[in-house]
Amino acid sequence: MTKVGDRQLKLMTGRTYPGLADEIAECLGIPLAKVSLENFANGEIGCRLDESVRGTDVFVMQTHSGAINDAIVEQALMIDAAKRSSAHSITAVCPFLGYARQDRKANGREPIAARLIIDLLASAGADRIMSVDLHSGQTQGFFEGPFDHLIAMPALITYVKESIDISNLIIVSPDAGGVKTAERYASALDCDMAIIHKHRSATVKNSVEAKYLIGEVKGKNCIVVDDMIDTAGTLCAAADLLAEHGAKDIYGLATHGVLSDPAVTRIEKSAFKKVIVTNTLPVPDDQAKIEIVTIAPLIADAIRAIFAGSSVSALFDGKNQR
Repeated sequence: MTKVGDRQLKLMTGRTYPGLADEIAECLGIPLAKVSLENFANGEIGCRLDESVRGTDVFVMQTHSGAINDAIVEQALMIDAAKRSSAHSITAVCPFLGYARQDRKANGREPIAARLIIDLLASAGADRIMSVDLHSGQTQGFFEGPFDHLIAMPALITYVKESIDISNLIIVSPDAGGVKTAERYASALDCDMAIIHKHRSATVKNSVEAKYLIGEVKGKNCIVVDDMIDTAGTLCAAADLLAEHGAKDIYGLATHGVLSDPAVTRIEKSAFKKVIVTNTLPVPDDQAKIEIVTIAPLIADAIRAIFAGSSVSALFDGKNQR
């Protein structure tokens, strides 16, 4: 569906990850709107929409990766250009929302950066924001308008059922913060759950030591679930602990494959058989242990639902509201 009455849907993307935008456009059956983006000699970003968006529902997509700050500014510029070109509505589509982990003040004299990024997109002219598996659901409350929080679980569950033996399966939370997510996967796959207590080093940055395991994993296939994999310290420490306790095949499962150095090296050397991530972020597809599941059909379905004025939550049986 690309037309409702006199309104038309347009999808445009920045330069961070055009591959995912191409997939989504193909699912929607529309071409990407034409946008000219360039960097000036001093580093400023130039933006111009190369086609009319007057009266259209515009979806401005940008996943915040690579040069994250440039990606955010580039998206804000496209939103501002669409607003000043008389778009009917503007939705900021952020498969991975930058600064989402900085959603609270953990210490004194710190910013709440996630709120700042949401404010920037709102000030640029976004009427609505869409993202996938936020680090914390409370981030939705930073935006005064509708915020569509999508979840990758349906796509990942389908992969698990098709590719992993679930007859002897246990879902593992790598830390206390991931228990709720692990519970959802365990419920969907009708299996048991285990929890790992981790200790993060106060002296060595990005260093994690998995300390204690709650649950029986001996002889079982284990899936360690998390919302994102950054340097992979938490995930790989969990895999090593599971291997020590006699787990059979060990898998990692996450929505966002940030994979900051040395994540790939850690994963390749770890006890994992496979690590499965979605393509909310660009991930190298030539890594032996990393498997990529596309999120494009889910995002396309959500865009279609928003444009048609139907329920986005219905796509996930309401589970994205938890």
